[in-house]
Amino acid sequence: MPTPLAKYSNTVKKTNIVKKESQASKRRTEQMLMTGDAYRDSLRSYDPRVFINGERVTSVADDPRFAPGINGVAVTYDFAHQAAHQQLLTAVQHTSGQTVNRMLHINEGSQDLLNKLEAVRLVCKVAGCAQRYLSHDGLNAIFQATKRTDDTHGTGYHQRFLAYLHEVQERDLTLGVAMTDAKGDRSKRPGEQSHRDVYVHIKERRSDGIVIRGTKAIVTGAPYMHEFLVMPCRTHRTEDADFAVACAVPVDAEGVTIVAKPAGRPGEAAAKFSARYGQSVGMVIFDDVFVPHERVFLAGETEEGGFMTTSYATHHRHSCIGARAGFGDLLIGAGALMTKANGLDTDRHGHIRDAMVDLITITESFYACGVAASVYCDEDPAGSVIPDAVYSNIGKLLLATKIYDMHKVAHYVSGGMVVALPGPDEDHNPHTQASLTDVLVGRDDIPVERRKDTLRFLEDLTVSHQAGWYSVISLHGGGSPEAMKREIWRNYPVAEKEDLVTQLIDRGVYDQGQRISKQPGRCCAKGCEVPTKLS
Repeated sequence: MPTPLAKYSNTVKKTNIVKKESQASKRRTEQMLMTGDAYRDSLRSYDPRVFINGERVTSVADDPRFAPGINGVAVTYDFAHQAAHQQLLTAVQHTSGQTVNRMLHINEGSQDLLNKLEAVRLVCKVAGCAQRYLSHDGLNAIFQATKRTDDTHGTGYHQRFLAYLHEVQERDLTLGVAMTDAKGDRSKRPGEQSHRDVYVHIKERRSDGIVIRGTKAIVTGAPYMHEFLVMPCRTHRTEDADFAVACAVPVDAEGVTIVAKPAGRPGEAAAKFSARYGQSVGMVIFDDVFVPHERVFLAGETEEGGFMTTSYATHHRHSCIGARAGFGDLLIGAGALMTKANGLDTDRHGHIRDAMVDLITITESFYACGVAASVYCDEDPAGSVIPDAVYSNIGKLLLATKIYDMHKVAHYVSGGMVVALPGPDEDHNPHTQASLTDVLVGRDDIPVERRKDTLRFLEDLTVSHQAGWYSVISLHGGGSPEAMKREIWRNYPVAEKEDLVTQLIDRGVYDQGQRISKQPGRCCAKGCEVPTKLS
C-alpha cells in the first residue's frame, strides 16, 4: 500500500541525491562549484553602477555596507563543499549530467523539492536569509515557461534557455530576480500609465536582440548578483505585449543602474546577528539596455508571461517557507537560551513552556505545508516539477501573517530586559561595568555576558530596524497575502467539495465511481512512491 507521504499524482522519476562519484567526477565538481571566498572574489570582476546613501560604490565586494549580504550568499557556496551538507546543497542536473549547486538546479521530482526546502532552511538558519534561493526559483519558472512557449508558438526559447542554464551552472553564478516593477498607479495597467518606465518593457526590437527600459523596484541582493533574470510581474493583455519580457542581463551591463540599501547592520556592536548576516535590496533601472537574442527568453507572449509569473510565485513561496523556518529556528534557540539564562524551567513554569510550544507550532506548521507541497508536486511538460500551489500558498500565507506572532512569543519568553539593556559600549565603561555585571546576572552558572549577548541577539532579530525589515519581507516577499489568497482559492477544488455534499444529499452515499480528484488527501490511480529521506 502506498503511504500518505507519497505524491498522489506524481511518481518520483529520479532522485537527485548525490551518489558516490568517481575521482574524475569529483574533480569536475570541485572545478564547477565555487567557495564563498571565490564568490566574493568573482564579484571584483564586475563593475556595476551602484549607489548607496547617495554615494557611488567603487567596489561592491569590498564595501562593508554590503558585507552581511555577501556573507549570506557565501554560505550557499561554502556548504556545498562540506561533507555534512553536500547531499542537500548539490544535485545532478539531468540535462547536462553535471553536479551543480542546489540553488541552480531544475527539480525533477518530489525528492528534489524536499531537498531544496531543507537546504533553504539549513542555510537560512545560519544566515537569516541566504538570498540565493531566488536564483533557483527564477530558473525553474523560466525552464517551464520557455518549453510551454515553444510548444504553443514554435519559438526557440527553451533551447536558448538551456544553453544559458548550463553556462550559469558551470560558472556557479548567483542570479538576482528582477520581477517586481515600480507599477506606478496601481489602478491602471502598464499601457495606461502616464510614465511608461514604471514597468520594464521592450523599447526596440532589433535583428540581433531587443532594447529594454523601465524600473524593477525590489531586487533582492541586487548589488552583489552576477546577473539579473528580468521577468514579468503580472499577466499582461495583448495590447501590452511589450511588457511581457524575460531575459538575462549582466549586473554591469551598459544602461543598468542600481540604487541600493545597506545589508543588515554592518559595524554596529549591538547587532549580534545582522552585523554579520543581512540582505541588501535595490531598485534596478534599465535605461535602454541591449539584450542579445541568446539571452531573451520571452518577448511579447502574454499568456506564457502570465504562466511564468505564477510558476515563479509558486516556486518562490515554497522556498520562502524553508527560509522563514530557518528564521524560526533562530528564535526558538534564542528563546530557549533566554529561558535558561533567566533561571526559569519549562517543566515548572508552564506559561513559558506553552509560549515556546506556540513558537514551535507556528514554525513547523508552515514548514509542514512546504513538505506537503513537495510531496504533492505536479509534473510539468518541460520534464520538471512544481510544488503544489495550494500548500505552497497556504504555507507562505501562514508565515507572512504569523511572523508578528513569532516576534511576540520571543518577546514574551525573553522578559522585559530586552527593552532597557544598555548598549555594548557600557560593557567596558569603568564607571558602570561592575554595577551592571552584578545586577544583570541571571542563573549563577550562566555568565552574565551570555545573558546579555542573547538579549541583544533577540533585540536584533525582533526589535531593531533590521527586525522590522524582516517582518515586511515576510509579509510581502513573494507577493502580498492577498495574492496568496487568490491562488489558494483559484487552485483549491471547492467544486468537488460542493459535489461531495450534493452526492450525499441526493443519494445518501458518495459515488465511488466518479473521477479521481487532485485534492490532496485522496490517492490517485497511478500510485505513489515515497521520497527518499536523507540520513
